[in-house]
Amino acid sequence: MSNQPQPAPEQADAKPKSTILTRREFTTLLIGSGVTLAMAAFLSEPLNPAVMNLLEAQKATDGHGARKRHWVMVIDLSKCVGCDYCVYACQATNDTTDDMRWNIRIDDETRTGKVFHLTRPCLHCQHAPCVEVCPVSATFHREDGLVVMDYDKCIGCRYCQTACPYGARTFNWVDRGDDPNPRAPNWGRPEVPRRPRGVVEKCTFCIHRIDAGLARGQTPGVDPEATPACVNICPVNARHFGDLNNRDSRVARIIASQPTLRLREDLGTEPSVYYIPPEGLV
Repeated sequence: MSNQPQPAPEQADAKPKSTILTRREFTTLLIGSGVTLAMAAFLSEPLNPAVMNLLEAQKATDGHGARKRHWVMVIDLSKCVGCDYCVYACQATNDTTDDMRWNIRIDDETRTGKVFHLTRPCLHCQHAPCVEVCPVSATFHREDGLVVMDYDKCIGCRYCQTACPYGARTFNWVDRGDDPNPRAPNWGRPEVPRRPRGVVEKCTFCIHRIDAGLARGQTPGVDPEATPACVNICPVNARHFGDLNNRDSRVARIIASQPTLRLREDLGTEPSVYYIPPEGLV
């Protein structure tokens, strides 16, 4: 991991680029997440009773009486050092190119001038616009809250990409063939098949690891083999993953006891990624 990352090769002008947020666009994303009255109340009382009530209400069960899971990620912006390890591990594990990253990093600064780093995977919204607009149900919700794709159904209309308010989806314009992965093997090895030309793709929270781990009796967020690659590789423990509906999970304890925000909560999308803000952000 000591190798320095190489810059992405120049792409042909005719090939559209993936959505990378500018600082102005990132600031727009934060509007409505950290400046709402609800967030102000939450920040003033970390042990917010509303959060505890939410966790109680989330003890929903499936048709067989088993508790439903709700996978969420917590990213601590006060700890992130901008090393890009999570970005590169995602690229290697999910076999993505530099211009089609599923996890991106944006640098910004607080009102006090302190620089911080924000990474943005797919937010796996509970009320996901991408799911609502897909005409062929190629994008859908699982019972555990994950927003997943059926690439065999995707017709490449890109409605989901347009509907996503977070720029978390990319369109596969070319057949990559046997092109080498730019981050393998230094940051990991591809664990999933490459997507075909003509489909939209996005972060899955490393769903293949979650499902395989559960089948082995492992706990995602605890056992590395069952946990998203970006969480495992973080050198400063700024990323956490787990089941929000399990009150004993690390993510549930963090969200119940610390101030957190979610991007554009005013849109009602109910993202499954929570951010611990750095001092001076809100």
